[in-house]
Amino acid sequence: MSAGFPVRVEGVRKRYGAATVLEDVSLEFAAGGLTTLLGPSGCGKTTLLRIIAGFVEPDAGTVHVGGRDVAGEPPWRRRIGFVFQSYALWPHMSVLENVAYGLRLRGLARAEVAVKAGGALERVGLGALAGRHPGQLSGGQQQRVALARALVLEPDVLLLDEPLSNLDARLRVEMRREIRRLQREAGITAIYVTHDQEEALQLSDVVAVMRAGRVEQVGSPEDLYARPRTPFVAESLGAATLLRGLAQPDGTLLAGGHRLPLALPSEVAGRTVRVAVRPESVALVAEGTAGALRAVVVESAYLGHAWRIVARVAEGLEVTADAPRVAAPGDAVWILARDGMVVEVEA
Repeated sequence: MSAGFPVRVEGVRKRYGAATVLEDVSLEFAAGGLTTLLGPSGCGKTTLLRIIAGFVEPDAGTVHVGGRDVAGEPPWRRRIGFVFQSYALWPHMSVLENVAYGLRLRGLARAEVAVKAGGALERVGLGALAGRHPGQLSGGQQQRVALARALVLEPDVLLLDEPLSNLDARLRVEMRREIRRLQREAGITAIYVTHDQEEALQLSDVVAVMRAGRVEQVGSPEDLYARPRTPFVAESLGAATLLRGLAQPDGTLLAGGHRLPLALPSEVAGRTVRVAVRPESVALVAEGTAGALRAVVVESAYLGHAWRIVARVAEGLEVTADAPRVAAPGDAVWILARDGMVVEVEA
């Protein structure tokens, strides 16, 4: 397997008629790392992936792989492996023949093709199913075949376009681990497209959050979760309550006529801000606790490890919290919001 090659896109722009799909996108993808493009449908993440692969030509901008400008090169010359959402397996071919197909196109000797394709299937745990056809496999097994087919060509870069969206919840968790294991073992540079927050948090070395054809923020999952720079990023990675109010000199937020002790930075004092508060930063406490506010539960859902509740403090002021005990709609509770992240400062 080739060592991971860095990938860089600079000033990439793409329009279809009057619709702008990508606008001046510049990103660097570290060699040997897994970077996720996260965003809603239509934000441009799949188009960017296809531009890197060579399936789509940008209207402007450049793509570099390993320091080499690949503009004008067809996909098969870019040494890029692509795993599609639909798997794209040949139904009339056996599993082994599907994996071997790209090697055969390269003109390798039959014996070498068999060894390489068989080894790739062993790496994904499907060596015993080489003689079956795709229709005889589960969705998870078909996805493993698609991975083996991409990796057997020893690409410099692996691109994955929402590869787990057709699987059930249990298989998605299993395949996340498998993709991460294979990527790390190969040391390959991987770019992964998803709209799933959980996938992005669990899989990635780096996450690039995209919105309306632009990159909103780039960073590690931990950094984006703890320090989102915009309301959109805050809501793209995990649950968050967005509160608008006036930042006070003592670090509290005055919102809806109530003070929330959110430990806001001193530089925003006196400014109208939007603050993101994570559910784990909100506690249900005893009446009379300093800084606590009385609220009424309006929504409640059991998550397994906790109850996710939405509590209304006042009209227009609701806070989401993870509670260790049952809290049903209509219950009166006391909440303490202890930490908030400023995601917008109004002019």
